[in-house]
Amino acid sequence: MNIPAHAPLHLLHHAAVGTLATHARQPQGFPYPTVLPFAPDARHLPTILVSRLAEHTRNLHSDPRSGFLIVHAPDGDVLNGERITLVGTFAHVEPTPDVTQRYLRYHPDAERYLVLGDFSFWVMSVERMRYIGGFGAMGWLTAEELDPLTAVSFEEESALIEMIERHPRRPAHVRLLGVDRYGADLAVSGNRNRVIFDAPAPDSESLRAVLEDSIARLDSA
Repeated sequence: MNIPAHAPLHLLHHAAVGTLATHARQPQGFPYPTVLPFAPDARHLPTILVSRLAEHTRNLHSDPRSGFLIVHAPDGDVLNGERITLVGTFAHVEPTPDVTQRYLRYHPDAERYLVLGDFSFWVMSVERMRYIGGFGAMGWLTAEELDPLTAVSFEEESALIEMIERHPRRPAHVRLLGVDRYGADLAVSGNRNRVIFDAPAPDSESLRAVLEDSIARLDSA
């Protein structure tokens, strides 16, 4: 296995959509792929919002085993771009504040679907994942290998987001979507951006410092 450090983790934050492959009910057992928006949870794994009437949702109720493909190829060259295939199961989760608020930060337009009452959140538990980052940079890893550090809690992340919202040097066109030990996801003029930290931030104090530094760089850019 020859994978650049933390590359699979950052890839899970770069893309806004992925391809979900479920087991079809009709015709039974065949792969059923569909494209869906997703948001990475605190452990970097996909959270999806799906309608109970959708074929892929019915498939998940019948068999939760799934594959989820994420590709990041800004220049359109998919074969030379980064991609990761996650293999595991999806489970329905309640729309708690941590799940709902995080998802809506990444996909604010999804609020109209929540109002309908027909949509529900599902989160993926990963058995293994296959990362391909180019020639010779590929391999399998587990969720534990992806990130061994303690996840940023909902309360910790909420406090950091509030701090950035009030920061005097935050450009008006910049919003903080989510933060983890390795980087921060920003919306810059409506476009998703990933700020990668020089080193993991193990506690709130170091997270606050590196976020303030990132905001200062954006302000001076």
